[in-house]
Amino acid sequence: MNTYKHIVQYYETDRMGITHHSNYIRWMEEARVDFLKQSGWGYDRLEEEGLISPVTGISCKYKASTTFSDEVEIKISVASLKGVTLKLDYLMTKQDGQIVFEGHSEHCFLNKEGKFVRLANDYPEFYKVLESARI
Repeated sequence: MNTYKHIVQYYETDRMGITHHSNYIRWMEEARVDFLKQSGWGYDRLEEEGLISPVTGISCKYKASTTFSDEVEIKISVASLKGVTLKLDYLMTKQDGQIVFEGHSEHCFLNKEGKFVRLANDYPEFYKVLESARI
């Protein structure tokens, strides 16, 4: 899968001229949406299939600052896929390769009734796609 690229917008910076920390979490979501779309299982398809995938956890480390107009490359990979849980890793770098952010998100899968879904059993095609993106 391709990496996702984000250009830091002026409104994403704070009074000190650096990117506000909350934006990196938004960029994780942008990259995740793009990752799923590239896999053929975008959010539109997940919804059509009756799948819901809430975020159950987020962790991150800020390594360096970004500023207005920096291009940030976001690499996303599947860290683990067990039962009803998906863990994703995110690595954000500047154009020169400097690491600016490392993050992790955890998700589960539910049906429209809010019951847990095991992808390996109920959506084996989607499970295989995610499994192929493991580290």
